[in-house]
Amino acid sequence: MNKIYRIYRELLDSFGYQNWWPVHRDTDRFLEVSVGAILTQNTNWSNVEKAIENLLKENALSWETLLNIDIQELKQLIKPAGFYNQKAVYIKNFVKNTYKKPKRALTREFLLSIKGIGEETADSILLYGLDRLHFVVDAYTRRIFHRAGIIDSEKTSYRKLQNLIEESIPRDLTVYKEYHALIVELAKRHCRKKPVCDGCPIRNLCNAA
Repeated sequence: MNKIYRIYRELLDSFGYQNWWPVHRDTDRFLEVSVGAILTQNTNWSNVEKAIENLLKENALSWETLLNIDIQELKQLIKPAGFYNQKAVYIKNFVKNTYKKPKRALTREFLLSIKGIGEETADSILLYGLDRLHFVVDAYTRRIFHRAGIIDSEKTSYRKLQNLIEESIPRDLTVYKEYHALIVELAKRHCRKKPVCDGCPIRNLCNAA
């Protein structure tokens, strides 16, 4: 078993299934995941949840409402997620470009052509919103894999690290989703900027421990 896949197995054994992406009943999963992926840029999930709850309270988490809502009102609803001025523009732009577009046309290249959608956001939308096999790479992934000696630098390019991971794990939706979620959980519990190595489930696989 290669080291990348072994880390996944160790994390799964320790933390269990995370069952990401959390979505609410009676919402469009693709839309909620997409809005959440935009909102989570440069902030943590707890702030995103507050913004999502605001949208739900105002019945604003629908295609038609987001298309027509005044942008100043949208900014206030998503304010807890931070950077709300630009994120409101990104959400509006995303909804305008994807509303009623056939799912087959929602390719990675198309999503990346929309202003405000970078690689991590696009792959989050594809994986969690459309069940497409695109592994999501974030800062936590780079940090953990660098400390584990898998990559030489935390500045390794997104696509290089993504390809390395995808070549090392089964092409399976559950594995892709759970591995990304487990990486986030490990980063929150142990692999912080200042690592907490005691009790880390992959300590024996890590060069920094």
